[in-house]
Amino acid sequence: MDPEKDYSNVKPPKTYKEQVELYKNRNLYIENSEYAEKILQRINYYRLSAYGLTLKDPINKNQYISSSSFNKMLSLYEFDRRLRLLLLGVLETIEIAFRTHISYEIAHKFGPLGYKDKENFINEKFHKESLDELEILIKKSRKGELFIEHHYKKYEGIIPIWAVIEVTSFGFLSKIYRNLNEDVKKHIAKVYYNIPYYYLESWLQSLSNVRNVCAHYGRVYNKKLTFKPRLFREESKQFDNQLIFAAIYIIQRLLTKTEGNRFITDLEALVLEYEDEIEFTQIGFPSNWMELLSKINSKNKI
Repeated sequence: MDPEKDYSNVKPPKTYKEQVELYKNRNLYIENSEYAEKILQRINYYRLSAYGLTLKDPINKNQYISSSSFNKMLSLYEFDRRLRLLLLGVLETIEIAFRTHISYEIAHKFGPLGYKDKENFINEKFHKESLDELEILIKKSRKGELFIEHHYKKYEGIIPIWAVIEVTSFGFLSKIYRNLNEDVKKHIAKVYYNIPYYYLESWLQSLSNVRNVCAHYGRVYNKKLTFKPRLFREESKQFDNQLIFAAIYIIQRLLTKTEGNRFITDLEALVLEYEDEIEFTQIGFPSNWMELLSKINSKNKI
């Protein structure tokens, strides 16, 4: 600690029992104090309390509304946790699909090492930064990825796009797609998703951030998206692009029919289980959310 600084304003830590009492003093109904203590031994008070923000009195922010309870707050936490896990699964599917699209199109249009040529990208500075980032990812992968070490031993470290793409992150894919030659971007967007490429640019940026939030146990309930996805005019009239439903909607747009059917089924089951606890406005779900998602899946999908 810095002896020059005054730490007197830092709050002292509270025991699990004191944390429960603090909830009680703030008008949160505790159904079972012993159970609440056990939960707080597993879930940090600070993390759990974030799910009580929508249960706070709008006038006195230090107090909970009379109908709020510890179990309701815990239910919101559990819903959010399970929603994140569900989203991670489909985001993995989308990430792998885009690794395939990007590597295939670069390889067939520019050659196995076309990703190294600045002429195949829009911004030379961003391209150089991407290559530098890729070099770091490759070096980190040598210890754990046999296919990377294989290319060092047999091909002197010359790695084709279809191999090197496998060490990239969702965020990297988003950036490389944004900087790709415009004709290639248009081709990927048209052939695989039948949409203008600038929507795909926006969606990948938004979903890569959602993926990071989910992977690092961040909150999506009652939380605005860092990057708001660009929506078609008709869609923007039906729901807010700042909340998680917007991400769910574009996820559904990027899944195949089979993947989309499975996603809708799992999402519906989760929502039905928690529908008495969650506030749909906090996640941006319109009243016809199932109809909207199902309608996407009935369109021209493979």
